[in-house]
Amino acid sequence: MSCEQARPLLSAYFDCELDVTKSLEIEAHLRECERCTAAVKQHEALHGAFGAAALAFTPPRDLEWRLRKAVRREARPRSLSVLRPWPWAALPVAATLAAALSWSVAVHRGGTSGDDPLLAELVSGHVRSLMVDHLVDVATSDQHTVKPWFNGKVDFAPPVVDFTTRGFPLIGGRVDYIGGRPAAVLVYKRNQHVVNVFIWPAGKAEGPALRNATSQGYHLLRWSESGLTLWAVSDVNGTDLESLARLFLEAG
Repeated sequence: MSCEQARPLLSAYFDCELDVTKSLEIEAHLRECERCTAAVKQHEALHGAFGAAALAFTPPRDLEWRLRKAVRREARPRSLSVLRPWPWAALPVAATLAAALSWSVAVHRGGTSGDDPLLAELVSGHVRSLMVDHLVDVATSDQHTVKPWFNGKVDFAPPVVDFTTRGFPLIGGRVDYIGGRPAAVLVYKRNQHVVNVFIWPAGKAEGPALRNATSQGYHLLRWSESGLTLWAVSDVNGTDLESLARLFLEAG
């Protein structure tokens, strides 16, 4: 194993997140490479520093009470302000009802649905991963390293496949929190674009059909396989996301 192959795996090795084969390969490399050995020692020093008593923080006793009070205050329904009458309020009742009905239909066709909060969370997770340099927790294209990395972090086995030969190279994985549940995230590249694939166990109401959506300028695609729901999010076009979904379905 070369330094270029070992270096992205050192953090996972230190945290005991690699399988036995990879761990043995790393250990053999460390016996011969002083540079990578020094990097592991830096991990050990950093881990020891984080465990120092000086960094421990004991919250005040009333912190929980103050947080609960603030949440209850924000959750209270706000009273609607009195609206000034609009000029169209004098229109005949039938015309007013027709206008209201037309507006309601237009909004419904515009795509509002119960999934809208979920779409916003998915886009936020995608954008957040690009902004805070937390795209992956395990950085490798080796699906045999990424798949066991999720053991103990989520309570299901995500389908991890590298599609490099089909134009979607796997670059790693991480764990996110979407819709009140932990989600496994597989990260792919499409040319210079990042595609996040969020995965969690499917609910009873989620169908197997592909579902396209857009939110905040990003394309999203949902599909289901083997009892799991998968959402792909990216700024690539919807056709590329459908191609990725079909690769998953073919591999499954």
